[in-house]
Amino acid sequence: MIGFYLAALSMLLIALLIFLLPVLRVRKYQAEEDRTALNVALYQESLDELDSQFTAGALSAEQLAQGKAEAARVLLQDTETGTPKSIGGFGKALPLIAALLIPIAGFGLYQHWGAYDNVKLAMDMAEPPESMAEVIERLQKVVAVQPKSLDALFMLGRTYMNAEQPREAARTFNAAIELAGRQPELLSQWAQAEYFANGKRWNDDLQAAVNEVLQDNPDEPTVLGLIGIAAFESGDFQTSISAWSRLVASLNTEDPSVEPIMMGIQQARQALDQQGSTSRGPTPEFKADSASEDSAKQSLAAINPESKVTVQVSLGSKLQGTLAADDSVFVFARAQQGPPMPLAVKRLTVADLPVTLELSDADAMLDNMKLSSFPKIAVQARISKHGNPTEGEWESLPQPEELPVTAPVQLVIDQAIEP
Repeated sequence: MIGFYLAALSMLLIALLIFLLPVLRVRKYQAEEDRTALNVALYQESLDELDSQFTAGALSAEQLAQGKAEAARVLLQDTETGTPKSIGGFGKALPLIAALLIPIAGFGLYQHWGAYDNVKLAMDMAEPPESMAEVIERLQKVVAVQPKSLDALFMLGRTYMNAEQPREAARTFNAAIELAGRQPELLSQWAQAEYFANGKRWNDDLQAAVNEVLQDNPDEPTVLGLIGIAAFESGDFQTSISAWSRLVASLNTEDPSVEPIMMGIQQARQALDQQGSTSRGPTPEFKADSASEDSAKQSLAAINPESKVTVQVSLGSKLQGTLAADDSVFVFARAQQGPPMPLAVKRLTVADLPVTLELSDADAMLDNMKLSSFPKIAVQARISKHGNPTEGEWESLPQPEELPVTAPVQLVIDQAIEP
């Protein structure tokens, strides 16, 4: 703000200089007026002296006339260099009054109509924020300076949501709706914020808002995502699948949000298979779209095809001929990051080695724990005399892989398991 104040001070000095010039000129005129008065007094004194000399007989009538003419000529010569202008008392004081009032009036008028707040705000915004709280504080200032800025309100509402302040976000989006009307994008953002502010409880106001949005735009992404979340939270997994399926069908296949939505659909399907679609409370009303669900299934298959891993298993040279032919061999795959339970497993015997086999979703132990559910896996083989895969004696090193795996995974069983 220092630059702003210096510029304002410079302009003020220029204005004061303009208004103080008349004051300086008044002083000049005053000096000229005083000199004229002195000349007149001297002229009068000269006339009196001439009259005295004429009365005393020292001057003739002709000399008296010449003397008075000479005195008048001198007076005229002294005064013709500049005639003082008549300036009233108020006229003399007016520039001084203006010089005092203009800065005060200018400051007041600038505060009322000027752009001081905008200048200060722009300078504040030039500095990068250090925290989410500072971002919110700055946006609050923007809204305070520009209360009718729809963009500022929308950005503040989104920032509140990112900061996990849904109640404030709902109030902000409501203010935007009051300003710009019930636009679908604003209604969808308000509904999302209000749902979370209401403790993830669905109600009639939310249903009315999403109905209004979907009537205008059946593929509005925020509302479709919200319906899926609310339905999933209430246990209505079928509605969740339907809403998210329509959302996926409306998105570009390269959209980065497609994959996590598809994972949500997959979780909803698994929950539906295990628990059924039993609502635990108020749930969104949504008209299912079979075409969208079919499209979502195809997208899911494209993102997570039925994963197959080819594995080649052999015994280490030091174990050749040392193991019983009927000792159990387990070949399995686990998630690199996830539960320890195998995603796929096959059981063989030492007599089958060396062997080439394939692990797939068909080898899953649980329907909701498959290879296709996890992109990063670790493949391993283990030998157990007693047929217990958790208490084996020999194993291979785990081989980390990322699906899809195109080349066979080589496993050599030669590592002793410490008891």
